[in-house]
Amino acid sequence: MSKAKLFIENFLVYGLGGIISKVIPLIMVPIIAKIMPSTDYFGISDMSQTITSFGCALAVIGMYDAMYRMFFEKEDNEYKKVVCSTTLLFTIGTSFVVLILMIILRTQLAKWFLGSKDLAYVIFLSAIAMFVQATNQIIAAPTRMQNKRKVFLVTNTLTPLLSYGIAIPLLLKGYYIISLPLAGAISGITMEISFFVMNKKWFVPRYFDKKILKQLLIIAVPLFPNFLIYWIFNSSDRLMITNLLNVGAEGVYSVGSKLGHASQLIYTAFAGGWQYFAFSTMKEKNQVKSNSLIFEYLGAISFVATSFICACSYLLFRILFSIEYLDGYIIAPYLFLAPLLQMLFQVACNQFLVIKKTWPNMFILLGGAVLNVFLNFYLIPIIGIEGAAIATLFGYISSDIVAMIVLKRMKLMDISLRFIISALGMLVVFLIWRFISSTSIVFGLLIFVCYSAMITILYKNEVLTIKNKLKKRSKQ
Repeated sequence: MSKAKLFIENFLVYGLGGIISKVIPLIMVPIIAKIMPSTDYFGISDMSQTITSFGCALAVIGMYDAMYRMFFEKEDNEYKKVVCSTTLLFTIGTSFVVLILMIILRTQLAKWFLGSKDLAYVIFLSAIAMFVQATNQIIAAPTRMQNKRKVFLVTNTLTPLLSYGIAIPLLLKGYYIISLPLAGAISGITMEISFFVMNKKWFVPRYFDKKILKQLLIIAVPLFPNFLIYWIFNSSDRLMITNLLNVGAEGVYSVGSKLGHASQLIYTAFAGGWQYFAFSTMKEKNQVKSNSLIFEYLGAISFVATSFICACSYLLFRILFSIEYLDGYIIAPYLFLAPLLQMLFQVACNQFLVIKKTWPNMFILLGGAVLNVFLNFYLIPIIGIEGAAIATLFGYISSDIVAMIVLKRMKLMDISLRFIISALGMLVVFLIWRFISSTSIVFGLLIFVCYSAMITILYKNEVLTIKNKLKKRSKQ
């Protein structure tokens, strides 16, 4: 199979699989919101997932990526089994430790994350879900590493369907607090058992090897800070809203963020094929130019898509949600653009990986995360949930700008004038939307059309090339 074909197939299958796993929860958001009688319940469910993801990051500590790297170190299947077995046994141990800590500290964690000690039982469910999610990452890994694309596609479709198939009946019976956390735990256990049946030959307890574990940890431990930094970006705002405002406000923020995070469908599709492309082209003479153009094109697409969300956000919330969730429309555009800026950051910082210097990536991202937390403390008490959305967006903007400046000085990235113009244009669109047209879809769409026209003019050569290629294909 050619590299191009392999890239396209992986991009489509893994990208599509990832999209399906995210689009089903996205579709379910307005349904769940209408069933739940209060925003508090949505906030509690979202915070349960937040603490689960945090516990999972602590339990795995980068071992999934380390296992993935070492699996391909040798062609010997016995060696691969040693790597898989060692990783799983270690992860079971760390996950069990985190599980016990969460159970012991459940009262305090309930106060921090859920706003009430009386909800300690939710932390118990979150702890179980964390253990399942952490260990399942490792048990399911051989399926991906053997490139079993059909299995990946099917399981990514079944997992959310199973989860909501359990949650909806519980919600209809009035179990608003435990329905989603319990459904997540049950569906996770079901899928973990399924993956273990498929991959059990890769996990043999007697194959545990301390030397291999040391090599795994050498790779995994330096990755751990990045996982925590991304958690700060993606989840600290929820924790701070709960403590600085209330869990009901976090429920509104959760709904707004989920609709805003529709952009993760673009990000997920991109991530499905990016890694292969990045490493297969890193030794080409024009690599810097190619990487810079990809950064530009993805940036332009992200800005155009965000300008459309700005125009439609208010109308979508009016149609899909009850009045108590309407304030969420104001944060959706911020949180739509934020994951796309994360995508741009990863494209840019691939250049650090090419020259085998990954530490600037961590420090630049950490700077953005610190700014995010600082702005959260300052803005949330003043302007509520919009302050948290602004803090997240500005954290990523600062990381992107610093990364571009550093890479430009290292001659590892080219920043064109047209990209700077398109970015400044996006800023103008945001300001007009926020202060003039946030509730006017007609005026918002007019701004979207004008901005899209500007981007088309800036990138007219690329647009004409695509147009000509489509014409040739239509004639064939």
